Parts: sequence; C-alpha cells; structure tokens
Amino acid sequence: MFIFPLIYLISFVMAVREVYKGRPEGILLFFIFGLSMYTTAMSVSYMLGLKSFIPFFQFFKELLVLSVLALNIATLKYRPRFHLIDYAILVFFVYTLLYAILPIGQQGFSARLLAFKSTSFYIIVYFTGRLFDPKTIYINKYFNYIVLLTIAAGAVLCVEVMMHQQLQLFTGYTEYCYYFFNIEPSGIFGLSTTFDSDSGLRRFASFFNNPLEHAAATLLALAVIGALYTRDDNKFKINITGILALCATVFSILFALSRAPLAGYFLIIYVYALITKKKFITNTVHASVGLALIYLIYLFTQFESNNNSGLIAVLMNTIDFSDPSSVGHLVQWVEGILSMIAHPLGLGLGTSGRVAGSLGENVGGENQFIIIGVQAGIIALFLYLAIYIMFVKAGLKWLNKLKGKERKVCMAVLLIKVGFFIPMLTSEVESSSYLSYMDWFLSGLFISMIMYPVQPQVQPANDN
Repeated sequence: MFIFPLIYLISFVMAVREVYKGRPEGILLFFIFGLSMYTTAMSVSYMLGLKSFIPFFQFFKELLVLSVLALNIATLKYRPRFHLIDYAILVFFVYTLLYAILPIGQQGFSARLLAFKSTSFYIIVYFTGRLFDPKTIYINKYFNYIVLLTIAAGAVLCVEVMMHQQLQLFTGYTEYCYYFFNIEPSGIFGLSTTFDSDSGLRRFASFFNNPLEHAAATLLALAVIGALYTRDDNKFKINITGILALCATVFSILFALSRAPLAGYFLIIYVYALITKKKFITNTVHASVGLALIYLIYLFTQFESNNNSGLIAVLMNTIDFSDPSSVGHLVQWVEGILSMIAHPLGLGLGTSGRVAGSLGENVGGENQFIIIGVQAGIIALFLYLAIYIMFVKAGLKWLNKLKGKERKVCMAVLLIKVGFFIPMLTSEVESSSYLSYMDWFLSGLFISMIMYPVQPQVQPANDN
C-alpha cells in the first residue's frame, strides 16, 4: 500500500523540479498523479504511522499552486487582456472572501477560512492556469497522462471487483477520516454510506476518495479522451492506449454505481456527437432513449408484481424517488432552498457542505449550487451559475474557431462543464481537489488561449 504515498511524494517532487527548471506546466504532474489518489495516499500514510507528517503533506497542493501563480505573475511578458469571465470570477472570490473575514454566521474564524478554501480556492487555481503563456504548454502530453491514469484506475478496479472488496478496506480510510474530519465509519461495509447502494451492491472507488469522485473523475477522463483523439476536422482517431482508457471509463462508470455521473457520462457522449456532427451517434442516442422509455413503461407495469431487486430495483427506485438516497437528496434540497428563502444573504461559510458536515451542522449539503447559496446567499449562487453558463457559451462559440491544442483544451473544458452539471446537483464536486483543480486550471488555460494577444503581422519589405 506504500505505493500510493510514494506516488504522491514523487509526483510532487517532479512537479517542483519542473517548476524550478522554468517549466511551470509541470504542476499538472502533481494534479494528475498526486491529487487523484490524495485521500488514499493520506490514509495509507496514517496507517503507516506518519500521522504527524500528514498536515505537511496536505499543504503540498496549496503551496504548489500559490508558488506557480506567483511565478506566472513575475514572469508575465505582456499585459493580460481580461475576459468577462475573469471579472465575474474575481467578484465571486472577493464576495466570498468577505464572508470569511467578516463575523458572518455562527462558525468561528478558522472554520470560515477552511470553508472559504473549500468554496473558493479553485479560483486561485483558475488564475494559475489563466496566467500561463499558452504557447509554452504541451497539452497532449498531460492529456495522455490522464489517459494512463484512467487505465491504472481501471486496473485497480478490476482487482477490487475480483476480490469483491473495496481498496479502502485496506488503506486505513476510516481511521484517517475519523481522526482528521470527525467522520465515523458507516454503511454496510464499514466505510461510509457512499460505498453502499440501496440494493446491497458494492460501489467501488478505485484509488479515488469515494465512488462519487471515482465516477466524476471518469467524466473528466471521457472529456479528455474525446478532446485528445478528435482532429480539427472532427475525425476521431484513437490508438490502442486510448481504446483501453475508453474501456476503463465504461468499467469505472458502471462499478462506481453512481446515478448522476452515469447520466453525465451519456450527456458528454451526446454533446460530443452534436458538436462534432456525429450523426450516427446522435441518431443512436435518440433511438436508445425512445427504446429506454418504452422499456421503463414496461418495468413500471411489472416491477411491483415481480418484487424485483438488484440493478432493476436501483433504476426503478431512482425514477420514482422511493429509495433512501433519492429521498435524502430531496430532503437536503428542500432544506437548502428553504434556508435561502429565509436567509437570502446566506447563513455564513461553514454552514453547508463538507466542512459543515465535519462539524455536524450541515444545511442542504448535497448540491453544489445549494451549498454555495446556503453559505453566501443568492448573489453568490447567481454569480457561480453565471460563470458556469459563460464557460459553456464560450466553449461553444470558440470550438470551431480554434485549431490544434487550443481546440483540444476548448473541447475538454466544454465537455467537463457539461458532464459535471448533473453530478453537481447531488454532490459537492468542488470539494474534490483532483476534479476541481483540473477543471479550473484547464478553464483558466482556455481563457488564456482565446485572450492571447494577437501578434501583428510583419509586412514584407518594399524592394522599390
């Protein structure tokens, strides 16, 4: 198990070395290989008796991001032109920062700062990517690293499925979560309820934090695969490695057994087919949806009489909102919406989401948008939604105008935003360092590419 903290440390050291040599894009090495297995690395470190080192290990990601941001600012070769998205993100950052500094809400200053980091630190990551010189980054290399990571996650998942046990049962996961986050073991398998399904089936997380993060990371991988292997003429050219990664995403999304990311997976495929004009895929999706509706009608007529269980029960209970998980989401949504109606300026940072959950005072914490609204009010919620929508619109606007690596980044960001939307309705996606950092770094890099100053064309000398 020591391999996980070893990979975490090696990826950090390699990233620092790359940055020191003047290649700040090396930070992506740590994002991809270090943050993807962050919780597993920390829990194994705890199990190996390195408890006192863990707070130091945890600070690696913030230290590296802040260092690269400072380096990018110091080495700027031109004055950046700001996009409307930049201004909106800055306003959101300053607005939520006020909620951290001012004594708003019931939480103490340290709890508010911790919640602010969970709510808004990704903005620092965004500007780290935003201030990159896009001409210096070789994006294909890092997209290929994500492909390799996806294959590795699929390989670990294969071992889990064959053993019929989650990796987290052997990594000290529950002890780590209890000691650092005050989260007690729960669920059928003694991990947490996110590893259970209502039908009794196991949900697997590979080396990610939990099955929800595993499934969402699969969406990110699918978006990157689509971007990496699609040429400027929209032809999809994939190699053996890409095929293995694509198969790994199918395997991962099925065994993570998370319904919202599964819907996001098919949404990515559908949107990809639309933007690349793949009529066969779009027609297949339309036909499949029609057949699925007919099949669902049949299942509804047979479900009660046959007393079905397993995957069919999961599907049907999801649709009619009769399973505890779906009911729990509804209760949390209603609670959060009622809170926003009663307190339109918010209850203060640390009252919803992961930090609030560790404090045992969570209000409406199973929806990324509601979590923001409950804490910082409807102004922050509308800002966040506006930023999200602007990214989707910018991706659609620029996709057919860009070529090469700029188009790959544009497509990846567009598909990630589309794919993450549904999971955001049922979880706090921004609380995952890997997902949040990769999403917002690429988002910043995308805006940097479309706002890069146009070099004036040199007129040929007049021989006369």
